[in-house]
Amino acid sequence: MRNLLSWLLLIFFLANCFRISVVLVSGQCQSDQQSLLLQLKNSVVFNSNSSVNLAHWDQNTDCCNWSGVDCDDAGHVIGLNLSNESISGGIENATGLFALQNLNSLNLAYNRFNAIQIPSRLANLTNLTYLNLSNAGFAGQIPSSISGMTKLVTLDLSSLTFVGDSLLKLENPNLSTFLQNFTEIRELYLDGVNISAHGNEWCQALSSLLPNLQVLSMSSCFLSGPIDLSLGNLQSLSVIRLNQNNLSSPVPGILAKFSNLTSLHLSNCELQGTFPEQIFKVPTLETLELSHNNLLQGSLPDFPRNNSLRSLMLQETSFSGPLPYSIGELKSLSRIELASCNFTGPIPTSLANLTQLVYLDLSSNNFTGPVPPLHMSKNLSYLDLSQNHLTGAISFTDWKQLLYLVYVDLWNNSLEGKIPSSLFSRPLLKQLQLANNQFEGQVPEFLNPSNSVLETLDLTGNRLEGHIPMSIFELKHLSILLLSSNKFNGTVQLDKVQKLSNLTRLDFSYNSLVVNVSSGSSFPPKISTLKLASCKLSMIPDLKNQTNLYQLDLSDNQISGEIPNWIWGVGNGNLIHLNLSHNLLAGLQEPFNLSNLSVLDLHFNKLQGEIPKPPESAIYVDYSCNFFSSIPADIGTFLPVTVFFSVSNNSLTGVIPETICNSAYLQVLDLSDNNLNGTIPTCLIQKIENLGVLNLRRNNLIGTIPDAFPGNCGLQTLNLNGNQVEGSVPKSLANCTTLEVLDLGNNQITDNFPCWLKEISSFRVLVLRSNKFYGKIGCPEIQGSWSMLQIFIVIGIAFGIGSAVVVAPLMFSDKVNQWYDDHIIDEFLMMILPMFGLMYKTSHQRRIEAEEYFEDEKTDEDDVDFDENANQRISRAGWQLAPYWAGIPRNKRGQG
Repeated sequence: MRNLLSWLLLIFFLANCFRISVVLVSGQCQSDQQSLLLQLKNSVVFNSNSSVNLAHWDQNTDCCNWSGVDCDDAGHVIGLNLSNESISGGIENATGLFALQNLNSLNLAYNRFNAIQIPSRLANLTNLTYLNLSNAGFAGQIPSSISGMTKLVTLDLSSLTFVGDSLLKLENPNLSTFLQNFTEIRELYLDGVNISAHGNEWCQALSSLLPNLQVLSMSSCFLSGPIDLSLGNLQSLSVIRLNQNNLSSPVPGILAKFSNLTSLHLSNCELQGTFPEQIFKVPTLETLELSHNNLLQGSLPDFPRNNSLRSLMLQETSFSGPLPYSIGELKSLSRIELASCNFTGPIPTSLANLTQLVYLDLSSNNFTGPVPPLHMSKNLSYLDLSQNHLTGAISFTDWKQLLYLVYVDLWNNSLEGKIPSSLFSRPLLKQLQLANNQFEGQVPEFLNPSNSVLETLDLTGNRLEGHIPMSIFELKHLSILLLSSNKFNGTVQLDKVQKLSNLTRLDFSYNSLVVNVSSGSSFPPKISTLKLASCKLSMIPDLKNQTNLYQLDLSDNQISGEIPNWIWGVGNGNLIHLNLSHNLLAGLQEPFNLSNLSVLDLHFNKLQGEIPKPPESAIYVDYSCNFFSSIPADIGTFLPVTVFFSVSNNSLTGVIPETICNSAYLQVLDLSDNNLNGTIPTCLIQKIENLGVLNLRRNNLIGTIPDAFPGNCGLQTLNLNGNQVEGSVPKSLANCTTLEVLDLGNNQITDNFPCWLKEISSFRVLVLRSNKFYGKIGCPEIQGSWSMLQIFIVIGIAFGIGSAVVVAPLMFSDKVNQWYDDHIIDEFLMMILPMFGLMYKTSHQRRIEAEEYFEDEKTDEDDVDFDENANQRISRAGWQLAPYWAGIPRNKRGQG
C-alpha cells in the first residue's frame, strides 16, 4: 500500500512539473463504451498528424487507457478531452458522442469546426457538469437546447474575436432565457459571444439566475452599461472579466463589497468618472486591469499591508497624482503597468521592496527625479520608464543584481552621466533603448559579445563620443542598431557591419563618423532600414542586392552626379522611403521608374530640368531648393494620395497646372519662390477641404483671388505674398474658420479693411502690407476678436490717418515667413510624418541644436550671420525631413 501511494505521489509530481496530462483509470472499459468512442473517432474529420489523442485510440486496447478518456469504476466513460485535436468537421454525425450518457466532462476547445452551429444533440448529455467549447470554431445562434443541461457547473463558450466580429450569438434565446435553468453554474465564460444587452438586462439576468456564480467572463460581448447595482447580489464572485464592452459609465462602488474578489478586468470599456478608491483595498484582490479607458480618472491610495495585489494594470487611463510610498507594501506585486497616464512626482524608492516584481512599465507619464533602486527585484525582466522627465545618472550597481532582464527602455528622459557597463552584460537582455537622453562619454565594450542575445540597441540622441565599440559588431543576434545624433567619430568599415548578419535596421546618421563605402562593399542581407545621413559619403553605396531594403536615408552628404536608375528597384522594387536631400546631385539617370515610393525627398540638391513625375503611391514629395525649371501639366494625376507636395525655391515657369486640383488628399502644397505666372486656378480654391497649407508666395501670379472658398474650408495657412494679385479680399474666405496665417502682403489688392475676418478667431498672423487698402481699420460694429493674434502688419498701406495701426515686433515680411514656417508648417509635419514612422525635429529644436553645434565648434558668428547663413548647419545638426527655411536667396538655392 505504501509503495502504491509513493508511485501515485511520483506521478502527480511529474505531471505538475512537466505539465503531463494524466488520466486516472478506475475500471476496465465496457465494450459498448469502446464502440461509441470508435464511432466518434470514425465520424469526425481531423488531422492525424496534429492529433494528440484521437489518432492514438486503438481498438485492440482498453479504451479507459486511451489518451483523453477518463472512466469510472464501472468502466463508463465520464470524461472526454478532445481539445486541440484539429477536428474540422463531422461532429454533428458523431452519434457515439451523444450516447455517452455517463459523461460529466467534455472538452472540445481549440478545434476547427469551420463556423458550424453547436450541435443541439449535445443536450442529450444531461449529466455534464463541465462543458468547454471555447475557440472551437462554432458559430451562429447558441441552441436553446443547451439550457437543458441543468447540472452544468462550468460552461465555456468563449471565442477570440477580431475587429468586432463575433461568431456565436445569443438572440433567441436571449441571455435571460438561456440562463434560466443553470442554477448550479459557478463558472461562466461567454467571451466573444454577441449578447447585445443593456446594463440592467444582463446584470439582473446574472444576479437572479446564477446565485452561486464565482467566475464571470463576458469580454467582447457587446454589452452596454451602466453596471447595475443588482450585480452586487452575486457575493460569491471571485473573477469579473468584462473587457472590451462599451459600458460608458462609472465603476460602481459595490464592486468593493465582493469579499472573495480576486480578479477584476474592465479594460477598454469606455469607463468614465472617478474610480472608487476602496476597490484597491479589497484584501483578496490579486489582479486589477482597467487599461485603455481614457476617460477614467482616479488616484492610487495608501495601500494597506495585507493587500494581495499581484497585477496592477492602468495604462492609457487618466489616473493622476503621485505613486504612493506605500506601493512598496505590496509584497506580492509582480506586474505594474501604468503607461500613458498622468502620474507625477518622483518614483518612490520603496519600489526596491518589491522582490517579486517581474514587469514594470511607467512609460509616458510625468515622473521626475532619478531612476529608483531596483536591485532587490531580482526577477525583473521588463523595465520601461520611457517618455518621462527622469534626471540624474543611473546606478552602476543596481544592474548587477538583475540577471533576468530582457527588456530595458529609458528612452526620452533627461538622464545623464555614463552608461554602466553592467547594463551591457545582462545575460538575457534582448532590447536596450536609451535614446533621447543626455548620456555622455564613451560607450563601454561588451565583455562577452559572442554570448550576448541582444537584438535591439538604440542610443540615438545622446552626447556619446569616441569610437563605436568594436564589440558591438560581434553581437551576432543584433537586428536593430541605432546610434544617430551623437558625437561618435572615427571611420566605420563596412566589413565590420557585414558581420551583423541578422541586422535589419541601421542608423549612423548625424555623428562625426566617416562611413567607408566602395563600389564593391555591401550591407547585411536582411537590412530593411538604412540611414547614413551626414556620414561624409561621396557616393551612393552599391545596394542593388539589398532585396529587403524599404527605407533609405543618405541625406546631408557630399554625393554628386546622377541618381542611378537602379536605386528605384532596390528591395525588389519595394523601396517606400527615399531621402537623398542635401547633397550635390545634378540629375536622374535615364530611364527611371519611381515605383512604389511613399516618401520621396530630393530637396536641396542641384537637380534641374522638368520636375520628375512622382509615383502614384507617393504620400510625401519634396523637390524644393533645386534648379527645376518646369512642372508637368499632368502632375496632379501622379498625386492621388499625396499629403505633402513642395516644389518651392526652384526656377519654375508657366502656370499652375489645374490637374493639381485632383489631388484630393493634399494637406500641404508649396509652390513658393518660383517664377510661376497666370492666375490662381479657381478649382484649387474650390477643392481645398483637406488642404491646410497653401503657399504661393513670391511668384508672378496675377488676377484676383477666386471667391470660391468652400463651406468646409480647412485652411490654416494661406500665403500669397509677393505676387501681383489684385481685386478685393474674397468674402468666402470667412469660411476658413481655422485660418491661422493669412499673408496678402506685397500685392495690388484694392479693398477696405476686411472687418468680416474678425469672425475667424484662430488668427495668429495677418499681413496686409504693401497693397492698396483704404479706409479705417476699426470694426466696432463687428463681433469677434483675435485673441491668438501675434503678428499684425499693416505698414505701407493706405489706411486713413487716425486708424488704429498695430505693429508687431516682427515687422518684416521675411521674419513673418520665418515665424509661420517655424510654427504652422512644423505642426503639420509633426502630425503627418509620424504616420509613416518618420521623425521630424521642429525649427526650435533645430535652432537649439545649431547653437550647441556652433558652441562646440567655438565659432564667433554673430546673430545676423546665424540668421542668414546657418541654414545648412542647422540642417546638419538635426533635421530629418523637410525643414522649411524662409528667405533663402535665389542665388543660394540648390546648394547642398
